[in-house]
Amino acid sequence: MKKVLGILGIAIIGGGVALGGYQLFIEKPQVIIERTIEPSSKIIQANYTETGLYKATTAMNFTDAAEKTVNAVVHVKNTAIKTQINPWAEYYYGRGSGAKKYEQVGTGSGVIITADGYIVTNNHVITNATALEITLNNQKKYKARLIGADPDNDIALLKIDAEEDLPYIPFGNSDAVKVGEWVLAVGNPYNLTSTVTAGIISAKGRDLKGNKNVESFIQTDAAVNPGNSGGALVNTRGELVGINTAISSKTGSFVGYSFAVPSNITKRVIEDLMEFGNVQKVEMGISYFSKENENIEGVKVSDIVKNGSAARGGLKIGDVIKKINNIKISTYADLSGQLRAKRPGSVVAVTVDRAGALLVKKVVLGERLPTFISNAFRWELRNMSVEKLKKLGIATGVQIYRTEDRNSKNSLKGFVITKVNDKEIRNAKAAVKILDALGNNRRYMIVIEMINLDGEKERIRFQ
Repeated sequence: MKKVLGILGIAIIGGGVALGGYQLFIEKPQVIIERTIEPSSKIIQANYTETGLYKATTAMNFTDAAEKTVNAVVHVKNTAIKTQINPWAEYYYGRGSGAKKYEQVGTGSGVIITADGYIVTNNHVITNATALEITLNNQKKYKARLIGADPDNDIALLKIDAEEDLPYIPFGNSDAVKVGEWVLAVGNPYNLTSTVTAGIISAKGRDLKGNKNVESFIQTDAAVNPGNSGGALVNTRGELVGINTAISSKTGSFVGYSFAVPSNITKRVIEDLMEFGNVQKVEMGISYFSKENENIEGVKVSDIVKNGSAARGGLKIGDVIKKINNIKISTYADLSGQLRAKRPGSVVAVTVDRAGALLVKKVVLGERLPTFISNAFRWELRNMSVEKLKKLGIATGVQIYRTEDRNSKNSLKGFVITKVNDKEIRNAKAAVKILDALGNNRRYMIVIEMINLDGEKERIRFQ
């Protein structure tokens, strides 16, 4: 009997231990897990409460924009014939014996912008090409011809002749895109067929250090890699807002930042290339000094070209440009981007801060003539119009447009060079070549004949 009671007691104790262990180690954790799920359910339901504090949201869908654009982005193949010289073969076997020709192939992307086959890409994608081949997203291949290119804005225009109308991407307004807006980058990275990546507009009016040309990039975090150059940056409606051009990377691959030429600049460039065969550049006739513009929101006018566009429009030295046609100007990159999208003769409304008062001035933009820089003299030279030459009573000459010592009383800014060592100067390009050749060889005295700001002739000697 005692043995039976002992076994029964052990069973009761064992059952109690098992039940307690179950509650402690199994049952209680289940309650905790259920509680962690419950708040998630409440968060989902909160989107549908009647208080109006929360509204129902749907995930961003990029499929429509991708479908509209992916077939209008092409692969661009650039074939260039290069010559390699073997100096030893030249030395032993004579001139020309060490020359060896070879093909160099580069690739990039392009965007079809018209149904009849006009394609925009980056200038650096097609530089030095002897042959250009376009591959559509359906793998059809076409030979392309170069219509024109603008190295300053890194834009080139190509043309292919297809048998049928081609899908194309319409232009959007790059001024209207906002920081934080979703965009897609469509291109052919690493020789892959059209690839779509998504990101947001990270910044506008970005000025890249080391880039001497475009100063008004759109910055995005959409993944862009080698081969994407010349591809499309589109908004969620499938409109072209930029041409992908550069990435910021120490590895050569995407690390979070990519840059695109704004579509408004691109559109203006290709219209000029189609109509004129070259790009007509504008200028406002002002100068700005970066040090004076530190900690200033806007662009402070440091100097004004006499009788230039800004001067005729009523701008003054010290004015701070705040807006161009109601587009906010925070930096010189913003101003440069607006001017690059305009043509000579365009009228712009310039809002300036003058001693605390906001004024709006109408400025007719002038044409920016080509400039040539003499490194030996630190002068920027420009050709002169026939009218200006006649007014000075001379047949040839070039003007010193800018100098390194622009603030010095001895600055030669505005002077007109007519002769160098008794040799007539006919254009700015030739003048730079002569000045640099003489300036880099100090064995010769340099005598430059000029016409000063008062219209008087001067002879200046440099040793």
